[in-house]
Parts: sequence; structure tokens; C-alpha cells
Amino acid sequence: MPAAHRPSLTLLAAFAGLKLAVQLAFVRGYGWFRDEFYYLACSHRLDFGYVDHPPLSIWLLAGWRSLFGDSLVATRIPPALAGAATVAVVGWIAARLGGDRRAQALAMASAVALPLWLGTNHVYSMNAFDMLFWALAAAILVELLRTDRPPLRLWVALGVVLGLGLLNKISVLWLGFGIAAGLLLTARRRALTTPGPWVTGAIAAALFAPYVLWNAAHDWATLEFIEQATSTKMAGKSVAEFAVDQLFATGLLPVVIWGTGLVWLFAARGGRFRLLGWVWLAVFGLLAFSGTSRSGYLGPAYTWLLAAGAVGLVERLGRRGVLAWALAALILAWGALLAPLALPVLPVERYVEYARAFGEEPSTEERKEVGVLKQFYADMHGWHRIVDAVEEAAATLTSAEREQAIVFAGNYGVAGALERLGRGRDLPPAFSGHNNYWMWGPPDHPVDVVIVVGGDAEDHARNWDSVDRVTETDCGLCMPYENGNGVFVLRGRSHPVGEIWSTVRHYD
Repeated sequence: MPAAHRPSLTLLAAFAGLKLAVQLAFVRGYGWFRDEFYYLACSHRLDFGYVDHPPLSIWLLAGWRSLFGDSLVATRIPPALAGAATVAVVGWIAARLGGDRRAQALAMASAVALPLWLGTNHVYSMNAFDMLFWALAAAILVELLRTDRPPLRLWVALGVVLGLGLLNKISVLWLGFGIAAGLLLTARRRALTTPGPWVTGAIAAALFAPYVLWNAAHDWATLEFIEQATSTKMAGKSVAEFAVDQLFATGLLPVVIWGTGLVWLFAARGGRFRLLGWVWLAVFGLLAFSGTSRSGYLGPAYTWLLAAGAVGLVERLGRRGVLAWALAALILAWGALLAPLALPVLPVERYVEYARAFGEEPSTEERKEVGVLKQFYADMHGWHRIVDAVEEAAATLTSAEREQAIVFAGNYGVAGALERLGRGRDLPPAFSGHNNYWMWGPPDHPVDVVIVVGGDAEDHARNWDSVDRVTETDCGLCMPYENGNGVFVLRGRSHPVGEIWSTVRHYD
């Protein structure tokens, strides 16, 4: 077994600092991202669960917001910090796998440069913390695998990390599946005859229980969301397409690192850590054969492959240590070259030309039309202009109408943007039938006037006596389905809003 090296705290701090600096340098980017509005809206309505995600990331945001506010910059600092911490954990794993300073530097350089992680750590979401939880779980697994009789405290620690990870994002179930598969497929299966793995599972289940109980009390809303998202929202993807997507999501040079890591974990030298190789293969297979997985779903699983690959390459280089430092520098340079494809580094016009030069076309992994920009960037455009259109419609209301009017938005992005960006504009409160907005319910007072963003005039006329199309959305480079939507003022309620509410729910 390779001897563990002492992690270089200087290197860990340097590369974590570099990662943080990169993320913060472009923290404003093209503006607010769609999901960030929804996360903020959820943080004002704390609960033990939400239709489309567990509560931990929302609790964290609520605490952060109470201390530092909810400006764009403030909101994006936590994911940047999580990204920096993830880089440091990757370096730590490399050291514990037997990597010296060169291997630690190479692993962390790869983590800093990974395009997929640059984008993930740019916006506030549960995904940024998900990567950190997977990395921490891998670090504990390495310690468990370093000894034939690991102390129970390590199994306890693994249970805590997995449980908190589940409370952040249920995709940690994939990691749990991978660990179980790894135990069964390696000599470590004998651990199943000891209390350790069962203690891990029990602790993780106990920490995850509040979200399960919340779902039980809300008609298993998350299961309905998953079914609807996979059947109607997510684009189909073959195993080959999912595999090829990994090459572009991680960047070609980091592929050399993590590919070497996978081989190293199954080789004699890294054989003690073979379980980690099986974990990755099990998760890859689970996602690839699902037929609807996004390429980024596998992103957290590269945390330990980058570390293992760096160790394997440095072992291969032997005394030619300078080559390891040179490769780390080359990977960082390559990451800088690819950064505009993952981070909003360039002005939009230059980005479009830059992406074309790399052969990248606008894309989405959902069943939606795209415009000039890929969905990740398009969802950072046009929100102020949508709010402007609603404000224009609200200006047509009388003072009496404004007191009891509401705005109804077709999705949580628009509803959340109205909540966050509409402050100080004297707009009616925003409602939606999308995900948790539907669960938060209709207004608790009679409504005779509604401003609706989107929809069809004929459909609106079925429930309202007067339908006035005041204006339409013009959000520029946003997703096409947000552009050109009518903004209507509906008057003369013909059915109670509570009755209509039951027809507008969509979990996707």
C-alpha cells in the first residue's frame, strides 16, 4: 500500500485561494441565474422540504442572507467558498492516497481547471455543496480503506457526511449505491459483517428522515417531480452520448488525469483503494443507462479520480518531478482557455465568437428551444426586462385594483425574479403553479384582478370576463420560451381562484 503523505497545507491554501479568486473575479457574470431567484424565495419560506430539493441548501442560504444580505455578490460567495473547499479536499485525498507535493498540486490544478466545476461554483444552488459532500465522503472512504479494521468513528463520520449530503441533494443516493456496490465487489465485503457500514446507513437515514417525512406529509411531491422531470422535461440521452459528454464537461487535459485515476485504482499499486474505482463505475452506469441524466450529474464523482490520477501519473514520472509541475501549469493554462465556455468571462458578443471557434453550439439538456446562448448563460439574461413589462401592466391598474391584485407567472424563475427584482416597484405579489410556488398556495383573499405573464388570451377568457393584453416580454438573450410572452391584465373573476388553482400545478 502506498504510504500516505502529509498534506501540504501551503499548497492546499494556495490552490483553494486560486479557485476562490477565479470564482470571485467573475462573480457578477451576466447577472442573476434563474434558479437563484427560486432559492431566495424558498429561503423566505423555511421548511423541512421542497418539491424539487431537500432543505439544507435553503437553510444555509437563509442564514447567510440574514448576515450578509441577498445581493448578487453576497448570494454567490457561498458556492465559491464550497468550490474552494472542494479543491482543498481533492488535494487532501491525493496526499492520503500516497501522493507527494507534486501529486497534490497536480490534483488540485485539475480541480481548479475543470470547466464543469467552474460553472457549478458560479451560481447558488445545492450542486456546489453536493460536490463538497462527495469529496468529503471520498476522503473518509480513503481513511477507511487504509486499514483492515477501521475504527467505528470513521463509519460514523461517513454516515454524518452522507446524511447531510442527502439533506442537501438526494443524488447522494447514487453515491450510497456506489459505495454499496464497491463493498460487494471487493474484498471489503467482509466489512458488512461488522457494525460499521450499518451504523453509517442508520445515521444517514436518520439525518435524511425529515425530508422523507415532509414528503410523506405532502403526497410524495418529490417523487411526482422526478417522474414529471424525467418524462417530460429532460432530453433523452444514450449511453454513448452520456460518455462523450463527460469529455467535454471535464475538458480534454483533465480527462488524462481522471482516466489515469480510474486505471490506477484498479491496478496493483492502488489496489487497496479499488472500491473507489467501483464506486465511480457504479454511479456512471446508473446514470448512463437511465437515459435522461444530465452530463453534470457525474461531476461530484471526479473528486477522487482526479486525486488518484495525479498520484498515478507522478508515480509513473518517477524522478522526473519537474514534468509533474509542468503538467499542472499546462492544465491550469488549458483551464483558462476553456473558462469562457463555463464562466461568463467574456462580453456576450465575444463569447459567441469564442464558442464557435471551439465548435460549441448553443445547447440545452432539456426539451426546450435554445437561442443565441446555451441555456446556462441564457438563464442569466432578461430578468429585469421581464419585471419591467410587469411593471408596465401594473401601471394600468387603479389604486383599488392594485390593493388586491396579484401577478401570476408560469414558472418559478419569473415569479422569483418579480419577488427579488420587483422590490420597491410597488408590484402586486407574485404567485405561480410551478413546483413549490404551487404548494405555497393561492392568495388568501378574493382576487378580481390578475396580471398574468404568458399564456393564451382565449384560455384566459375561459375564467375571466375581461382579458387585456398590455404588453409582452422582451428579454433579449434569454431562453426563447421567455421571450414574446403576453403580459395580460385579467378582470372580472368568473371562478374562485382556489378552484382555478387546482388546475395550474406543474412539478417539473
